[in-house]
Amino acid sequence: MTNSANVTGMPETGTLARAIKEGIFAGVLALGLFILYVGIKTDQDINNALIWYPRWGLLAIFVAIAAIGRFLIVGFFHPWARARKELRAQVPVHEIEAKPSFFHQHFLKIALLALILYPPVMVALTGLQGSLKYVDNFGIQILIYVMLAWGLNIVVGLAGLLDLGYVAFYAVGAYSYALLSQQFGLSFWVLLPLSGILAAFWGIILGFPVLRLRGDYLAIVTLAFGEIIRLVLINWTDVTRGTFGISGIPKATLFGIKFDASATGFAKTFGLPMSSVYYKIFLFYIILALCLLTAYVTIRLRRMPIGRAWEALREDEIACRSLGINTVATKLTAFATGAMFGGFAGSFFAARQGFVSPESFVFLESAVILAIVVLGGMGSLTGIAIAAIVMVGGTELLREMEFLKVVFGPDFTPELYRMLLFGLAMIVVMLFKPRGFVGSRQPTAFLKESKAVSGSFTKEGHG
Repeated sequence: MTNSANVTGMPETGTLARAIKEGIFAGVLALGLFILYVGIKTDQDINNALIWYPRWGLLAIFVAIAAIGRFLIVGFFHPWARARKELRAQVPVHEIEAKPSFFHQHFLKIALLALILYPPVMVALTGLQGSLKYVDNFGIQILIYVMLAWGLNIVVGLAGLLDLGYVAFYAVGAYSYALLSQQFGLSFWVLLPLSGILAAFWGIILGFPVLRLRGDYLAIVTLAFGEIIRLVLINWTDVTRGTFGISGIPKATLFGIKFDASATGFAKTFGLPMSSVYYKIFLFYIILALCLLTAYVTIRLRRMPIGRAWEALREDEIACRSLGINTVATKLTAFATGAMFGGFAGSFFAARQGFVSPESFVFLESAVILAIVVLGGMGSLTGIAIAAIVMVGGTELLREMEFLKVVFGPDFTPELYRMLLFGLAMIVVMLFKPRGFVGSRQPTAFLKESKAVSGSFTKEGHG
């Protein structure tokens, strides 16, 4: 019989004792791990001699976080989680199957409305120039990664093909727009679909050599493909200008109206004060439309025979072949479709930055995009979007937290710790949500009524 302490989630005496022991052990373990990496910092003096000095305060913060965090998890979180699970087990089945709340039913509509109203709300709250940071660094930056992750989700989440070179298609789209706009004077609206088509073509080229590969071997080949594209961009200097990159890339226009200071520019045409924020707001709605297009196409494809073939290929390729499904066409369409959306995002990136170089398309970008897909839940568009907001937005948000420099030192920059944050987030999510933020799945085929499938009934790491 469950006592009141367990029902309310409060720890017992034995639980507190165990929590204290595990907290001390976690603190000692953190001390051993971080004493050399955090507690001691090395540098060079003017004579190039190696010097070192201790950072005991920062080391104490790391040890305290580890010890207190473990104590709270064992002493309070675990009892609360067990009590909550017991209470949920006592709820009648008909209440569990009741219709979801209003927020859950209309979550996507609310989210879309919030995104549409985001730029004007930021302008109203922070002013015209003050909103530039929030629209560009938070809005556009996050939506670019959402689109890239949704494109990779087609290959990894739906078809089950581990692609570590996805950034190559991103680069193809960016350089296609940069070169063709400068050499032939084509507009953004012409080159946007053309960049996607060219990236899809390269996706098919990648797909042919890896038709017989699976798992780790497929990952190695796609990783090599991404590095080959980057090395070509660096060494083909006559076309790509190598490490100097391509600058002066033309901007996107609104029905031929340019966002510049000329008499026919956007601000003068509509009688508005001169500001670069208009162009950023325009780009925000473009990338939002591209994200919606990616989501719509993904949802529609999942319900079509090709989408079900992708899911069958992901679950069991041998069974897929035995059912008469053409695995060659299935893999090629997955690579081409995912690459096409990567090309769209690349062309938008070039128009936004006005400059592209090989340094923007390193393997680290592929790892970040894949981490977002895994954290959000493979096959889940909503989960991937949440993961992109948390990870990319969280990194950008760290820039605004000046008090962190008091804790970690004046040289602290979040970009240096970006992958550390990704790694910590992945560990935490995989411990508590091993199938990502959104573990449930909506079935593509159902009888009479569509019901979400719990993550407990899906193969771990798959859709």
